[in-house]
Amino acid sequence: MLAAACLLCAGRGQSSPVGRHADAERPLFLAHVMPWFQSKPVSGRWGWHWTMNRFNPDRVGPDGRREIASHYYPLTGPYDSGDPDLLEYQTLLMIISGIDGVLIDWYGMEAYRDYGMIHSASETLFDAVGKAGLGFAAVYEDQTVKHMVDDGHLAAPRALDYGKTVMGWLDRNWFGDARYVKMDGRPLLLTFGPQYFFSSSDWEYMFSGLSADPLFFTLDNRLSPVAAGAYPWPPMSRSNADGILTQDALERYLDQFYTMAQSWEYLVAAAFPGFNDIYEEAGQGEGYGYLDHGDGETFRSTLQSALDRNPDVIQLITWNDYGEGTMIEPTMENGYRDLETVQDRRKRLDPSFHFGLEDLRLPLRIWTLRKNRPDDASAQSVLNRAYGLITAGDASAASAVVDSLNTVLYGNGEPDAGFGLNPVFPNPFRSSVEVEYNLERDGFAELSVFDAMGRQVDVLFRGSREAGRDSVVWNAEAMGSGVYMIRLKSGGRTGVRKAVKLD
Repeated sequence: MLAAACLLCAGRGQSSPVGRHADAERPLFLAHVMPWFQSKPVSGRWGWHWTMNRFNPDRVGPDGRREIASHYYPLTGPYDSGDPDLLEYQTLLMIISGIDGVLIDWYGMEAYRDYGMIHSASETLFDAVGKAGLGFAAVYEDQTVKHMVDDGHLAAPRALDYGKTVMGWLDRNWFGDARYVKMDGRPLLLTFGPQYFFSSSDWEYMFSGLSADPLFFTLDNRLSPVAAGAYPWPPMSRSNADGILTQDALERYLDQFYTMAQSWEYLVAAAFPGFNDIYEEAGQGEGYGYLDHGDGETFRSTLQSALDRNPDVIQLITWNDYGEGTMIEPTMENGYRDLETVQDRRKRLDPSFHFGLEDLRLPLRIWTLRKNRPDDASAQSVLNRAYGLITAGDASAASAVVDSLNTVLYGNGEPDAGFGLNPVFPNPFRSSVEVEYNLERDGFAELSVFDAMGRQVDVLFRGSREAGRDSVVWNAEAMGSGVYMIRLKSGGRTGVRKAVKLD
C-alpha cells in the first residue's frame, strides 16, 4: 500500500500540514479518541460515560479511586474531555509515544442528546492537537441520524439533506484546515458503520458539491464504489458461546480482512489492546464479549499484524473508550504499557525519533503541577515552557524545567546542613526502593509517599526520630506503576525526592 506517503510536518509545535504523498516510508499512527467525558469539577456534573446511570464517581474508595463505569482507571482519575489541561496531557503523551494525530469519534453538530456537547469537545480537541503539531480527522457516527429519525427529531424524508448539511459543515470548518489529515490531497473521513446511510449513492449525494472528495472508509466492509476501503475493529460478534473472543478467532478475522484489502489502493489498518466492557455490570445489556489484553500481547500482536501489511494509516483502537476497555492511554491497571509499545515501533520505523520510556512519565508530572498550582502564574508559566520544549522535541530540557519547579515548590531535598533526602535507589524501581535521609536534630519527623495525583499513599514513619543519617525501605509491590514523590518533613523543613515505579 502506502500509496500516499510522507508527513509534511515542519516541526513539533508548528501548525503545519499533515499529508501523505507517494514516497511514504511509514504509516501514520492515529489514535481513535472519544471526546464524550464530563467531570463535575469542569462541567458541573459527571457525564453518562463515567456513570452509565449506575455508578457514582462522588463515591471514593479506600484506595482513593472514584467509582466509575469501567474496569480501568485513568492515571489522572476520571476527567473532562473539554479540560485544556487534560488535553495538553494527552497530546503530550501522543507526541512522546510517536502518535501522529487523532481520529475523533464525532456525532455531528446537532444540539440533540449529548451530540452538541461532544461536538464542542471535538472542536476543543481540534485546537489542542493542532497546537501540539498533531493531525486530526473525523470518524462520523451516522447512527446519530438513525436516532434522530427514530425519536422523531428529524423527519426521514429530510435525512439525506441533513447528511449533506453535515458534510458541508466538515468541508467548511475542518477539511480545508492545514491540521486536517489528508492523503493525496483528499481529507480522510471514516464512518463507524454505515448505520443509516447504507447505499453508496447516499454518500455520493452527501459529498456532492464539496471542495474536495473525502477519502472515505467504512467499517469492516468497503461500501463500493464511494468508499476507498474499509477498516477493521475488534470483532466481538465472533466471540464464542462463553462470550470470549479467542486469539484464533481474532487472527482469522484479521487475515480475512487484510486479504480482502489487498486489491484496494489505500489501507487503513488497526491495532487494539483487548476488549472488556462494563455494560452488563452497568445494566446496559449483556455486553459484547471479552478479548484478553494478555498483559499487552494483544496490542503488540495486532500492531505488528497491521505493520506487516504496509498500510497508509494504523488506527489505534482506542485512546480512551473506558466503557469498552479498549483504551491505550495510561491507566492504574496497565501503566504505560501500550504507549511504550507504540514508541518502540515508531523508533524501529524512524531512527530519528528519540523520545524514551522515561519521557512518557513527564506529561503526568506537568498535569499534576498544573492542577496543584492553578492560581500560581509563575508556576503555570514554567509549565508552559516545559510544554513548548516537548512539542519542540526536547523532553530532556522539559524535564529539567519541571525538576527546577519542583525544587522551588518543595525544596531540593539535598542533605545540606544535616537535613534532607538522598537520591532514592534504585530509581526507577520495580518492587522496593531504599530511601536514605538526614535529620539535623532530634524531634518529630514524617516520611511519606504521594502519587502523581498528590494523594498520600503510604507513610514510612511518623513520630520521634534521632538526628543523623538513616534509611528505610519502601515496599511498593502493591502500588501501580507511575511517578511517586517521597517527602521528608521535620522542624518546619521539607525535602522531596521522585521515585519511578515500573511494571
